[in-house]
Amino acid sequence: MEVVASAPGKVLIAGGYLVLERPNAGLVLSTTARFYAVVRPLRDSLPADAWAWAWTDVKVTSPQLSREATYKLSLTKSTLQLTSARESTNPFVEQAIQFSVAAAKATIIDKERKDVVDKLLLQGLNITILGCNDFYSYRKQIEARGLPLTPEALLSLPPFSSITFNSEVANGTMTGEKCKPEVAKTGLGSSAAMTTSVVAALLHYLGVVSLSCPGQSSGDNTTTRELDLVHSIAQSAHCIAQGKIGSGFDVSAAVYGSQRYVRFSPEILSSQATGGTFLPDVVSDIVTQRWDHENKQFSLPPLMTLLLGEPGTGGSSTPSMVGSVKRWQKSDSEKCKDTWSKLAFANSALENQLRILKGLSENHREAYESWTEVATNQHQELIIKSLLAARDACLEIRLHMREMGIAAGVPIEPDSQTRLLDATMNMEGVLLAGVPGAGGFDAVFSVTLGDASNAVANAWSSAGVLPLLVREDCRGVSLEDADPRTREVSAAVSSIQIN
Repeated sequence: MEVVASAPGKVLIAGGYLVLERPNAGLVLSTTARFYAVVRPLRDSLPADAWAWAWTDVKVTSPQLSREATYKLSLTKSTLQLTSARESTNPFVEQAIQFSVAAAKATIIDKERKDVVDKLLLQGLNITILGCNDFYSYRKQIEARGLPLTPEALLSLPPFSSITFNSEVANGTMTGEKCKPEVAKTGLGSSAAMTTSVVAALLHYLGVVSLSCPGQSSGDNTTTRELDLVHSIAQSAHCIAQGKIGSGFDVSAAVYGSQRYVRFSPEILSSQATGGTFLPDVVSDIVTQRWDHENKQFSLPPLMTLLLGEPGTGGSSTPSMVGSVKRWQKSDSEKCKDTWSKLAFANSALENQLRILKGLSENHREAYESWTEVATNQHQELIIKSLLAARDACLEIRLHMREMGIAAGVPIEPDSQTRLLDATMNMEGVLLAGVPGAGGFDAVFSVTLGDASNAVANAWSSAGVLPLLVREDCRGVSLEDADPRTREVSAAVSSIQIN
């Protein structure tokens, strides 16, 4: 038996900083970048005395990092005990395993199903983690190979490329240990997507939920209750692993897909944030809690394309930027309240105009597809009006985000990004452009109309910005029909022409 589940990365196009506090909303798009978790049994058969075991075995493999971690899993406490080197571990994967196993123990009460879970656990868990290249920056490798900064250069990399390590620790002293990843991340929420994929794969493997494959003939059979369960377990595991209760929009996008998100009340998880309590009891409490997050379906209208770029001008620390904004919020609460109010209004205006355009595309498709022509009827006029209003809302968002950055002393939209984004928005066919999430130097995004994305990608490449391969994919967590590496091999074989 093998189960493969995947979960997408995210791009927050509106709601940066505000999404940290209820009832502010964020517009988050899920992407084509996905993390995969493959779960198999470690052993096919069990000895006669296996029923008396108090522990079972778990192996976690990350081929891209050339890492393998082994554990003993307590069958009563659902906790892991490491039996391999500490540097091979990943706290997000560890918490995902513990919380998922505890969830199976807490939610399955039927004896026959409990026996199935016990047997699956006694067989051991063999878990493989794979992340799309899109989650990592390969800019340095491309430059080192003398290749141009183009999407085609990224396509030349093998799928699930290896991630190499420096021989240097964070403080600059040399060491024989490989410790700090050499490949930077692209800000797509890799830890949330990874955590969600592991939770989803394990909950499906253990029979707690029944996930659907994309394109399944019977339709999407995954119920809202099952997705809510995946969400609550993934959100809890992710918060414990990162040591704080964040807004959770990245995990929510990984579970439900593109959406308008309002965070859950932190109090839901504050009781277990310190850990140390008997895990099955903690998880039982989590799954019976009423989660008050909001995830209203949202996605870009048809004929709009999300494009991401990597400027390569240095990394930004999201936690330190958030900390600076929170300090400004306390020191100048009136100014902050005014700025956030204006931002919330602009964010809402952007959402409303994109929803209007989505509705017009469904009800007046012909008029919607001819936005480049001179408006000859009321529907085309409405479409053009909404496009211009969405663009204005984007400019308002950028203005107030810059103001907040200046007031808080952090580069939310640095001058270099401003010049790039202004030039991008002045291009034909560009509707929106901005810095995603908390902003900084890491990335830029644009939303283009029709086939304008190619021109934007070429312009970015010329300006030293690497256009990424990521696009919007509004799907959330999903069951896959095979290990993604198998699909890549099959695709390569099928593309070979025999003369």
